[in-house]
Amino acid sequence: MDKDGQMIIFCLLLAAVCSPVFSGEWKATVVKNLDALVTSCVVVPCSFTHGGGLLPTSRLRGLWHRQDKFDQFIYHEDQTRVLDNFKERTQLLGRLGENNCTLEITDMKDHDNGPFCFRVEVVRKETNEPTKDMFSFVEDCVQFKMLHDAPKPVLTPPKTAIEGKPYTIICSVTHTCPSHLPKLTWNRGTEEDITEIHKQHHGGNWEATSTLTFVAETKDDYTDLTCTAEFYGGKKKSSSTVTVYVKRGVNYNHIIIPTVVGVGTALIFGLLCVFMTKKYKKRIQELQNQDGSMWNRLSRMSRRIRSPGPPRSDQRRSIWSRFSRRPKGDTMEFGHGPSNVTSKSDQKVSKPRFPSPKSQPKSCNYKEDLDDGDDYMNTADLNVYGNI
Repeated sequence: MDKDGQMIIFCLLLAAVCSPVFSGEWKATVVKNLDALVTSCVVVPCSFTHGGGLLPTSRLRGLWHRQDKFDQFIYHEDQTRVLDNFKERTQLLGRLGENNCTLEITDMKDHDNGPFCFRVEVVRKETNEPTKDMFSFVEDCVQFKMLHDAPKPVLTPPKTAIEGKPYTIICSVTHTCPSHLPKLTWNRGTEEDITEIHKQHHGGNWEATSTLTFVAETKDDYTDLTCTAEFYGGKKKSSSTVTVYVKRGVNYNHIIIPTVVGVGTALIFGLLCVFMTKKYKKRIQELQNQDGSMWNRLSRMSRRIRSPGPPRSDQRRSIWSRFSRRPKGDTMEFGHGPSNVTSKSDQKVSKPRFPSPKSQPKSCNYKEDLDDGDDYMNTADLNVYGNI
């Protein structure tokens, strides 16, 4: 092969690599079916490749239009060319220079069901006019399923909460608008108790997750936990509720408390007994160290208490001495009648009164005097009877 042939082949290869028309492939990847909540928003994931090669965003123009009508745009850089129903409601979230054609539509209407397709154009740098390099991906368009009711959150709690241990409950809800996340709130807990996670599922669906963690208490038993999801636009809300059941933790207070009280009481009683014993031992020792033994002291005390009064014979002797005592020179005459006593001076002598044994003063040893066999008394010695 001569040099001219080699040069031609080299030029063709270089053109194939460098030419934007021949080196690229026009292709788009768009989610074809999505759920869209009325009054909320929806994000359509989209990516593409074009025949213009690697170009900056300023050299590319992205458009969204109806599938069957190329001139009815729902998104265009020039807002004057956008349908009135979609003005100020659509925007591109991705950068065209990064081959990202993701579209966002807010304030969804019931008739915004589609299908809608993406179109890319290569523009001239100087005039910003489109070239012949343009393509509409009518084979890959998106269509919406309109939802009038917000999806309910899903609660995934553990089976049973245990008293005194952390309890975790998860609330999750699916949506199709990652640019404006739904707001998840709980009917209890603080910001420190709540953790939020956002992740993408397949097919343009996203999941917002809120995790609530708190220490379960007895008062939480049979209480309701409610998770509420508020979607973008503020017009759609939904909530789910679960009842918490708290299992009592193992508690030994009913055993420990009585045991401690019993041991404490026994200890106090034992110390009190020891103290009283030492006190009385000391007192007994003091009494023994005094004059004589304690028994002698008790005997002397008993004798003082039981000391007898004057003997009965001394009482009779005293009575007789009083009766026989009379003035000098006086003589006693005994008449014929009983109990008549006269003196020579015709003075009547009164009969002395003698105490009756029944009127004898009682003492602590009176019973003993009656039992000693010395109770006999001769009344003849005390009473004077006779005839002259």
